[in-house]
Amino acid sequence: MPFTPASTTPHYWADACKHLMRKDRVMKRLIPPFGDARLASRGDAFCTLARSIVGQQISVKAAQSVWERFAALPERMAPAQVLRLKVDDMRAAGLSARKVDYLVDLALHFEQGQLRVKDWAAMEDDAIIAELMAIRGIGRWTAEMFLIFHLMRPNVLPLDDVGLLKGISRSYFSGEPVSRSDAREVAEAWKPWCSVATWYIWRSLDPLPVVY
Repeated sequence: MPFTPASTTPHYWADACKHLMRKDRVMKRLIPPFGDARLASRGDAFCTLARSIVGQQISVKAAQSVWERFAALPERMAPAQVLRLKVDDMRAAGLSARKVDYLVDLALHFEQGQLRVKDWAAMEDDAIIAELMAIRGIGRWTAEMFLIFHLMRPNVLPLDDVGLLKGISRSYFSGEPVSRSDAREVAEAWKPWCSVATWYIWRSLDPLPVVY
């Protein structure tokens, strides 16, 4: 069966929303329609990173379809189980050869204890990003998604995220193209809750929340 752990939500969400609506006119408009909806974490580090790798460079819908087929292969979504899978079966689930390599390397990092999982809660964002980027197939964007969706860090601004830039363009610049510098300037008003504001920008494009 596909891996579907229970999700958890951030304790700071209500405070963040109050701050954002007070400081930013766009957030004042974007936040209320979503009521009690908020960021959710599945609470499993390996699963979150694996989903991020599967979802790279394809649409949310396609990523969900491939993930469901892939997640049905092992008895449960765990590093040791993934390492036992046959490459042909993983490819048949819709994974490219490159993503298969990335998932195997991810599983090896967890299985061989190369990641300081128990220390992450006390580590700075940039230190965690550097550690994760040592894994093949994990770049800054994937590491930032992990900070947001798994560790639920409150002040992550993923400037490499196409959806964030598109949403800022639509909500703040009347659809005109925006640069990373433009996005960074807009986000000054979001601090220290950039992750929360980013989540609402994503919702402005797609009301259905994504959970990694």
